[in-house]
Amino acid sequence: MTLTRAWLMLLVLSAASTTLAASGMRGTVFVVLVLSLAGGKAHVILARYLGLSTAPSIRAGFDLALILMLIVFAVLGAAA
Repeated sequence: MTLTRAWLMLLVLSAASTTLAASGMRGTVFVVLVLSLAGGKAHVILARYLGLSTAPSIRAGFDLALILMLIVFAVLGAAA
C-alpha cells in the first residue's frame, strides 16, 4: 500500500466515523462500529506510517494487542 492509498484509507475511515457519530445512533452496535473503525485506522497507521508492513511478525503482535484491547473496550462499552 502506498502512502497515498494509506492516506485515502484514513480519510475514508474518518469520514465513516464522522457519519456514524452524526447519525445519532447509540448502544452496543454503535460502540462496536466505532471501535472497528478506530481499529482499522490504527492498523493503517501501524502498518504504513510506522513501517510495520516490513516486519510482519511485529505487526502481527501489534494487531493482536490492538484486537484484544478493542474487545475489552467493546465489552466495557456494552456493560455501561
